[in-house]
Amino acid sequence: MVKQAADKVERYTDYGALPGKLVIVEGIDGSGKSTQLDLLRKWIQSQGYLAHFSEWNSSPVVRETTRMGKEQRLLSPMSFSLIHAADFADRLERTILPPLRAGAVVLTDRYIYTAFARDVARGVDAEFVRRMYRFAPRPSAAIYFRVPLQEALHRILGGRPELKYYEAGMDLALSEDPYESFEIFQGRILQQYEQMVPEFGLHVIDATLPITQQQRQLREFVAPLLSGCLRKPIMPYGRLAEEHGVRGVYLAEVGRRDDPDE
Repeated sequence: MVKQAADKVERYTDYGALPGKLVIVEGIDGSGKSTQLDLLRKWIQSQGYLAHFSEWNSSPVVRETTRMGKEQRLLSPMSFSLIHAADFADRLERTILPPLRAGAVVLTDRYIYTAFARDVARGVDAEFVRRMYRFAPRPSAAIYFRVPLQEALHRILGGRPELKYYEAGMDLALSEDPYESFEIFQGRILQQYEQMVPEFGLHVIDATLPITQQQRQLREFVAPLLSGCLRKPIMPYGRLAEEHGVRGVYLAEVGRRDDPDE
C-alpha cells in the first residue's frame, strides 16, 4: 500500500532556487535524534554558519486547538492528522521557507515523515497522508536514527511516572495498559519508518552507537552541504573592542593580528 502511494503521488513541491539547506532528523521516541540535532546545530554555528531550528507541532496558530483537543480527548486519527498538517503548513511559511530563501541552514526535529509514520500507524490511509503533505519542499538531507524498539522503550520509560493519552496511543484501543499500548503503537511507527528508508532515501544512522560516534557520522554527512550557505558576520576583535571604547596594550596587539595586512 505504501509503495503504491509513492508511485502515484508527487512527493514534494519545487519552490525554485533555495540558497539555504534543509536538514531534517527522524526516528521513533527514544532514538536520540533531538540530542544529535542540537549538537549538530551548535557545531554548524561554530563553523560560522547561520542555523535556524524548527520542530514538530510548534505552530502558535494551532497550538491551543491541539492542546484543547488532547485535554478533552476529542481528536480522532483523521482530525489529529489534519491538525498536524495545519501546524506544518504554518511553520513552513513562517519558519522554514524564509530562512531557506535567505541562505541559512534550517534544522528540523521531525518533518513530513513523522506524519507518514504516525498517521498511518493510527490507521489513516498512506496515500491520503502523502498527498496532503505534497506542498513540502524536498529536504537537502533526511537522517533517520534507527534504534531497536526495546532499546527506545527502555530510554523513554526508565523512571517515567506516566504516559500521556495520545502519546501512548490509547485512542486506538490497543490495550487498556498505557505502557503496553505505547509499545504496540511505537512498534507500528517503527515499521512505517523502516518502510520509508528505501521509499524516500532516508540516510540511516545507528542510534545505538556512542553519542560521539553518531555525531561524527552526522557531521560528515552534512558538512558538504554547508558550502555557499549564509555565514554570520564576523568582526575582528580589535575593531569590536575599539567600537566599544576598550583600550590596552594587549588589545592593540589583537588589533594588529586581526589586520589582514599585518
